[in-house]
Amino acid sequence: MNVGGGHYAPAMANFAVRLVHGPGWDSSRQIRDQDGWDEHAAFMDGLVDDGFIILGGPVGDGEQTLHVVQAADEDQVRARLARDPWASAGLLRIGTIERWALWLDSRPKNPAR
Repeated sequence: MNVGGGHYAPAMANFAVRLVHGPGWDSSRQIRDQDGWDEHAAFMDGLVDDGFIILGGPVGDGEQTLHVVQAADEDQVRARLARDPWASAGLLRIGTIERWALWLDSRPKNPAR
C-alpha cells in the first residue's frame, strides 16, 4: 500500500529487529575486531543476498543494531538469526522483534506498490 491508498498484499511480513550485545561481546574491541567477524559478516551478507534482510546496521553508539527483515512470522526471524555464528558464540542476541507495516518504500519492485 502507499499512503494514498492502493492494494497491499505482501507474501511476507516486515519486522524491525534489534540485536544487542550478548555476554560474549568484548567491549574493549571494535565490531570488526570481535572474534568470528568474517563468519558473521558472511552470514549476514547471505541474509541480504536472499532478501531476508532489507537493510540494517549499528544504531546510536553501536551497542545495538537495527535490521528490517522480511519473514513469514516472528518464529522464522528467530530461527534464521539463531544460525548466526555470533549468536551461538554469545556475541549477539535478539533484543526485540516488532512487526512493521512499511507504507513508504522506495525500493524498485517493492511489495508495497
